[in-house]
Amino acid sequence: MRSPRERALWSILAVLVLAAAAAAWWTAEQWLPHLGPWTERAYSAITRPGPASLPPGKQPPAAQARAPHGGASAPLAPEPRKCVHGDGRTTYTDGPCPQGSRERPVDGAVTSLPRAP
Repeated sequence: MRSPRERALWSILAVLVLAAAAAAWWTAEQWLPHLGPWTERAYSAITRPGPASLPPGKQPPAAQARAPHGGASAPLAPEPRKCVHGDGRTTYTDGPCPQGSRERPVDGAVTSLPRAP
């Protein structure tokens, strides 16, 4: 059996947890919209880590060029673009999308692009 002091401590703790849950529910419309984008970014970073998360010796050359360096800035590689064609095909390019296709946001990481000539 628990002592009266321990039971009182657990009772106070349970009341505090219930009060915190009620306060969170009561004020949810204030903080819940801010939580959605943050959780999406956190989930994306956890499930799809980019090449910048690799150790310095293991990064592909394109990711090393984009990694921040302390001194002078190097020219950045062009960002990939996702082009969805009318027949449902999807192509990725670093230039403008061809006519007749729509540019869509790139979801996730594109890890291989053709080398520039």
